[in-house]
Amino acid sequence: MPSLPLNRRLPTTVLAFRGYNVTNLGRTAELLAHPAYGSTVESHLRGVSGIAADLLRRPVDLVDRVRRGEETTLATYGDAVALLIGVQAAQLELLGKFFGVDYRGAQFSFGYSLGEIAALVAGGLLDPAAALQVPLSLADDCVALADGVTLAVFFTRSQAIDFGLVERLCLEVNQAGRGVMGISSYLAPNTVLLLGQGDTLERFLERAKTLFAVRVHLRKNDHQWPPLHTPIVWQRQISNRAAQRMQTLPIKLVEPKPRVFSLVTAGYSYTPTSAREILNRWVDHPQRLWDGIYETLASGASTVIHLGPDPNIIPSTFRRLSEDVASQLQDSRSLRALSAAVRRLWLRRILPQRAALLRAPYIEHIILEDWLLAHTPPK
Repeated sequence: MPSLPLNRRLPTTVLAFRGYNVTNLGRTAELLAHPAYGSTVESHLRGVSGIAADLLRRPVDLVDRVRRGEETTLATYGDAVALLIGVQAAQLELLGKFFGVDYRGAQFSFGYSLGEIAALVAGGLLDPAAALQVPLSLADDCVALADGVTLAVFFTRSQAIDFGLVERLCLEVNQAGRGVMGISSYLAPNTVLLLGQGDTLERFLERAKTLFAVRVHLRKNDHQWPPLHTPIVWQRQISNRAAQRMQTLPIKLVEPKPRVFSLVTAGYSYTPTSAREILNRWVDHPQRLWDGIYETLASGASTVIHLGPDPNIIPSTFRRLSEDVASQLQDSRSLRALSAAVRRLWLRRILPQRAALLRAPYIEHIILEDWLLAHTPPK
């Protein structure tokens, strides 16, 4: 397929950058082995490998890691950070170099967690060396804080969550002095992502069951996660140390192009002078993913291009919303459909105020690594 259709759609296209996950390779090995794409991907991987090796003070060879198919682990969290920044930049270069698509003409971009930093690299505010300087210099402390931390999804099926009440409960648990917890992300009106030390999540749930008028659920994740975007990072002064390092970070005094919708502020907050403040808040403030999802729908965007290796949380959030909206709108009186509608009362109750949600089933989603591998570069 020629590149022209993508070019024509850019004014109504949103770029979505992925963040850290327990798996981070995706189809990068295929891009690296590709006869046309390989040299570009290798160049980016070698570039960020050198930066990471200097900052982590140990050997880092992401080209070798990708070729061997060796996934990153929590112990090699720094490798994963460098890999994601490098691969997302490489994918955008491939799009322009081989298909003539200038991503800077996109409507806007946003990124989940580390993805916001990748979006700023794409937007021209940071080069990869500057982008990696703070997260990699503090990576080992983030990994150390992950010990004893559990990630869990807290949700209801019948109504939107009172986020203020969730925040208050987190404070109550923390004040007991037996570990710290916090909201890491607002995933949907009925769902938040929590990170907690020790038995904080259990104590949170026990209290939540008595305070919420509806049934609440807590689903734990088996993996360990660096507790970014929560107050847990204060325990090693990560926020303050990040702010100090950013005082001299070479951030370009321009607005990003395409503009970046920040999941820290839930707005287009990056100006020629605001980036340092927002990036410092990025360290310990929760990610407002739902605001990014809704902004995409409300903006009139028709296409979302998902960047990075095997993008996960953003496309899956869009997919669940699309399925829920489509099912909610089905004109069916079957018992199964009625049962499903009951479980989605939270959605039914906010649809009149959030009419843009009705656009969810009609957004086209492109996983860029799949798109690149499915298309033969023009000669």
